[in-house]
Amino acid sequence: MTAPPSSADRAALVDLARAHLWPPYTSAERHAAQDPLVIVEAEGAWLTDADGRRYLDAISSWWTCTLGHRHPRLVAALAAAVARLDHVSAGGAIHPAVAQLAAALCAVAPPGLERAHFSDDGSTAVEVAIKMAFQYWQQNGRPARRRFLALSSAYHGDTLGAVSLAGAAPGGFFTVFAPLLFEVAHAPAPGPAPGPGGEDAAAWDRVAAALEDRLARDGDTIAGVVVEPLLQGAGGMRTYPAEVLRRLRAATTRADTFLIADEVFTGYGRTGAMWACDLAGVAPDLLCTAKGFTAGMLPMAATLATARIYDGFRAGADGESRALMHGHSFSGHPLGAAIAREVLAIYRDEAVVAGVAPRAARLAATLTELAGVPGVRRTRQLGLVGAVDLGDGGYGGAAGPRLTAAARAHGLYLRPLGDTAYLCPPLTIPLPDLELLLERFAATVRTCAAG
Repeated sequence: MTAPPSSADRAALVDLARAHLWPPYTSAERHAAQDPLVIVEAEGAWLTDADGRRYLDAISSWWTCTLGHRHPRLVAALAAAVARLDHVSAGGAIHPAVAQLAAALCAVAPPGLERAHFSDDGSTAVEVAIKMAFQYWQQNGRPARRRFLALSSAYHGDTLGAVSLAGAAPGGFFTVFAPLLFEVAHAPAPGPAPGPGGEDAAAWDRVAAALEDRLARDGDTIAGVVVEPLLQGAGGMRTYPAEVLRRLRAATTRADTFLIADEVFTGYGRTGAMWACDLAGVAPDLLCTAKGFTAGMLPMAATLATARIYDGFRAGADGESRALMHGHSFSGHPLGAAIAREVLAIYRDEAVVAGVAPRAARLAATLTELAGVPGVRRTRQLGLVGAVDLGDGGYGGAAGPRLTAAARAHGLYLRPLGDTAYLCPPLTIPLPDLELLLERFAATVRTCAAG
């Protein structure tokens, strides 16, 4: 391990950040006052700060580092890739890594997804999906299909199209952008909070029925239905039954419109299967992936599409081009593509998804213990995601700062969603580290639940 900066260096770094950095989701006042973690090194499930203190990364660094930090094969793959090619634009050029990645990704995707469009983050992957769906209908004889359906409490990213899908976003932090957004129809909320062991099946039955009714009545105006399959992340780690997703797949098929699966968080084994859609036996028309796609090492994302959708962008009878009108400088970046290919190889060689089940069982046991702690309202789990509610305030709940401080004191890097403390550690976290993480998480929850 490299030597950490001195305390004077740490203070200088914090001062520099306060003077010039504009961090995400942080008010100017909070930025000026808070004492941030200054992380200087990471390895496996551990982060090391400038004071030399180590923290277990309980959230995979915003849900991305599914293989932990600095996996040696990824470090080697990055070094080998940059020694050959740093960047080439996607305009009229390809490179080996991007062609090979597209084939490898489609091979592990749900059935029917045959084309991959590469971008740089989850928000953009979703933005591309809704552009694909909209443009498809505009140039294939159904221009009235201009609207999207989404679940309540959804989160699909921070670009304006993705924000439009969010509706009543967690904490209301998109309200200011309302004048810029396009109209999206949202399913009714299943209820103010999850039930004791997860979501209320009857409430979600009403959600599914409402969406089925909307598609039956207005299907000719709907370009697609966008969902986070089985697990809504930033909306409070809310789970819902697989049957709901199956019903949405059947309803979109009857209406002959598109099901768009935002698997940015849920994909790459997080829920216990390669894709959350796999748990429901569902294949969407469009699928968005990021985060675990490169295991957090580089920013890259993908939007996968069926042959039907791709063929809808071929030239018309008049020969006029109908190309997808989206792209940017870093589409299919060579370094990101090389890392994403190696991630898939590691998943195969190290049986990463199969390793989720025993770790999930240990997480489940801890959540069962915490469910009986006074002050804990409810717990829930899907795969290697677990959540504990200490109140009913949701994203705007008051428990967040207390949870953050308590986690830090117990040696955990945690980023609660208001009243909801959650875990999503690396999928490959060694079992001894997982036991320590669960012990520290339980201590954090008990500390905050006691007031």
